[in-house]
Order: sequence, then structure tokens, then C-alpha cells
Amino acid sequence: MNVNILVVEDEQNIADLLEVYLKNDGYTVHKFDNGTEALKKIEQMEFDLAILDVMLPDIDGFKLCGKIRERYFYPIIMLTAKIEDMDKITGLTIGADDYITKPFNPMEVMARVKTQLRRYKNYNEKSQTTAKERTEHDIRGLVINKETHTCTLYGEELTLTPIEFSILWYLCENQGKVVSSEQLFEEVWGEKFLDNNNTVMAHIARLREKLKEPVRKPKFVKTVWGVGYKIE
Repeated sequence: MNVNILVVEDEQNIADLLEVYLKNDGYTVHKFDNGTEALKKIEQMEFDLAILDVMLPDIDGFKLCGKIRERYFYPIIMLTAKIEDMDKITGLTIGADDYITKPFNPMEVMARVKTQLRRYKNYNEKSQTTAKERTEHDIRGLVINKETHTCTLYGEELTLTPIEFSILWYLCENQGKVVSSEQLFEEVWGEKFLDNNNTVMAHIARLREKLKEPVRKPKFVKTVWGVGYKIE
């Protein structure tokens, strides 16, 4: 199946880089350096995914995103050099599905693209398999599979102990929910939790190291102080 991806980016080196990686994965790329020409193409065909730069020479990426959302529901990933939270909130509020700050790792972008395409495809097919036990989670490039007992981050396999794997799987199963240390311990170890037990904290710390998580702002396993941990 042919997958058409719209790339609107006025920095040629970045646009070319994205095009190379996307084409290498078999996607058809429609590349534009301004919003006006991109809008014309949007009127002519429906895409499977769009990657939009926020700062364009004519129509900014937020307005372009809004225009797309008036008629279409395919995934939109925003690119920006800005890091302010307000920009991220603006993009997500008007209908963007994901948000990547420059400079970025091309492999991370590809992982995000695949995740969004997979979700879009599953949604459109109205899959009836939701009642079945889930065997894989893909969270922004972090893929964990229960059947093969493997975990990859942006395509690179991680070596996890059985305990670390079980902790990560349980957090992914409860994505968006806060899981307490007591709940994690009793689920993974199958024993009664004691208040002075630091086992969970130690394993979370090692798991974050393997995920290459920044100490202050982890991307995946987050601490909700006084409550527990969660993956968003």
C-alpha cells in the first residue's frame, strides 16, 4: 500500500534529510518549502500523514495544521526550533498529534511517524481485536512486545532483566494512569509491599538508565511525587 507523506519545511537541509529517511522506508514524499503551495496540494489529494514546520515564510505551521483539520483527520507532526511549552500546547490544541523540537534524531522522527501511521490505520480499520489480550505497545518509539519478550527504543534493542521488562510492561498497560509503588511491587513481585521497601525505586532508576532518560525531565517513565509512576 502506497503511503503519501506531506513534508512542509523551509530549511532545505532538514527537508532533504526527512525525505531521505522517509523514502528509505518506502514512503512517498511530497515536499514543500511554503504553506501556500502545500495547501494547493492538500486540496488535490488526501495524505496519510503530514510533517509541518511551525516557522514558515508565509503561512505558519499552526494555521496550516488548522486548515488541514477542517477537512482531514490524518496524523500531523509539528516541527519547531522553539522549546516553550506554550508552543507545544498551541500545536496540540489545534489538532496536531505529535510535536518534535529541533535539532532532532532522524530515527526518533521515523519512530514517531510509524507510531502515528499505525494508530491511524488501526483507527480507520475499526479493528475488532481490542477485546483480545494485547501483546505489544508502541509509545513514541518505545516498543515492547510480550510475545517475543523484546523491547526496542527508536529501533535499538534494549537488554532488560525479567523484572525490568515486567515493570515497563505493566506501566505501558496502564499508559496515562499513575501506578503506585505498592501496586507495581505486588503486581511484578507477587508479594505484599512494605512501606520501607525501596526495591521499586531502585529498579525504576536502572530502567531509566537503560532508556537513556534525562534525570530532570524523563520522556517515558515519569514520577508523580507522593503517588507513583506513569508513562504518558
